[in-house]
Parts: sequence; C-alpha cells; structure tokens
Amino acid sequence: MKFTARIPVTAALLALMLITATGCNRLKARDQLTKGVQAFKNARYEEAVNHFQNSIALDPNYEDAKLYLATAYSYQVVPNLDTPENLAIAQKALDGFNAVLAKDPNDLTALKQIASINRNIKKFDVAKEYEKKVIAIAPNDPEAYYTVGFVDWTLAYKNAITILAADGLTDQGDGNPKKSKGACQKLQAANTDLVNEGLQYLNKAVELNPTYDDAMQYLQLTYRRKADLECGDEAARKADMAQVDSWIQKAMGARKENELKKEKATQGGVSMQ
Repeated sequence: MKFTARIPVTAALLALMLITATGCNRLKARDQLTKGVQAFKNARYEEAVNHFQNSIALDPNYEDAKLYLATAYSYQVVPNLDTPENLAIAQKALDGFNAVLAKDPNDLTALKQIASINRNIKKFDVAKEYEKKVIAIAPNDPEAYYTVGFVDWTLAYKNAITILAADGLTDQGDGNPKKSKGACQKLQAANTDLVNEGLQYLNKAVELNPTYDDAMQYLQLTYRRKADLECGDEAARKADMAQVDSWIQKAMGARKENELKKEKATQGGVSMQ
C-alpha cells in the first residue's frame, strides 16, 4: 500500500518539476529577448539575431521573439543588392514574417515588412500586393497609399528610360515632346495603367495626410510620366506640366509647415515627444 501511495506523489513531483522548468525557460527566453532588443537598438543586428534565436529555442511559442527575429533579418537586407547572400537574408526575413501571418493574417507589421523587403529586392509587384493588403485592413494609412504610388512611379520611370533610350533620347522630365510616335505608343502601352494607379494612390495619401510632402513630390514626378503619354497633344502635355509645377509648390509649402511643427514640438532643444 505504501508503494502504490507513492505513485501519485511521484507523478505530482514530476509535473511540478516540468512546470518549474517551463517557467524557468520562459524567464530565460524573455531575458534573451531583452538582450536582443538592446542589441537591435544599437544596430548590432547579427548579435540580435543570436539572442532572438536563443529566445525561440527556449520558448518555441514566443511569438514576439519570432517577430523580432524576422525584423532583425530584414534590417540586414541591402536594397537593390542581388547577391545570393543578401537574397538569402531577405528570404529568412520573409519566412519569419510569413510564419507570423500564418497565425494572424491581419498582422500589419508583418504585412508592411514583407512589402518593404520585396521592394528592397526589386519584387515590385509583390510589394504592391502586400501594401494593398495593408490598405484593406487599415484604409486610412497614408503611407501604404504613398508606397503603392512610389512603386508605380519607379516602374514607370524605368520603362520610360528604356523606351526613350531606344529612341535615342534621354529623359528631360517634360513629356519629351521630341520622341517619335512609335516611342510614344510604347510608353502608352507600358505606363498608362501605372501612371493612373500611381496618381490615384498618391492623391489618396495626400487626402489622408494634407502635409505629406513626399507624396506630393511623387505626384509631380508621376505627372512628368503622364506628360510622356500625351502623344501629339501639346495642350495636354502643358496641362500635365502645370500640375508638375503646382505639386512642386505644394510640396515646398508642406515641407515648411512640417518643419515648423517640429520646431514647435521642441522647446529649448529638448524634444517633447
């Protein structure tokens, strides 16, 4: 009877030991996370990665550590660098954020990071896809609209440079009225949808943030690309260039207003934020 009485006691002790070990691991995991965050803040990203990996090893369900690990990888991605090493780091970051989305498809941080990484490795269509997912969840986020417009302009600009070069021209930023009819038709085919979407999204960004000077700058740049599409219509080209001048002035005014706001937010050189 004494022997059988010990069985539940032993099981209880084992369970207690397991709970204690689990709790201890969680504390260690949090400690590793804290050290990782500190390294991350000091731009020691490789060190941060090691700490976040240790944190996950100690607590495999530690979602914050997984998010931080993916973020640390993303900060090591060099924009526009196509080396295998850089692309491998980008993929590790993407894998991490996709794992977050697998549990929460509406995680805005993961969606924005995936969009940013794809932009940095020049997968622009994928980047736009994820920015639009952000907009579906957060329709009042001006940055997401701006980013779609920025990507559209980037693609349109690259198309324009290539097509104009084949026509023996360099971009003058004024609609390039000297281009051939054939070049203009190619520009229309390549850039019409990009320009229209870009203007739509950039205008929405400014609607949501009336002093969004970066969005205003890309509006004037996108109107330059629109001017490329006015094949033989000089009045339309001039109207586009008038929009260019208007948005340049608006961007300058918005920038000054934003600088004044920053000055008012600081008193005696000490930030109030």
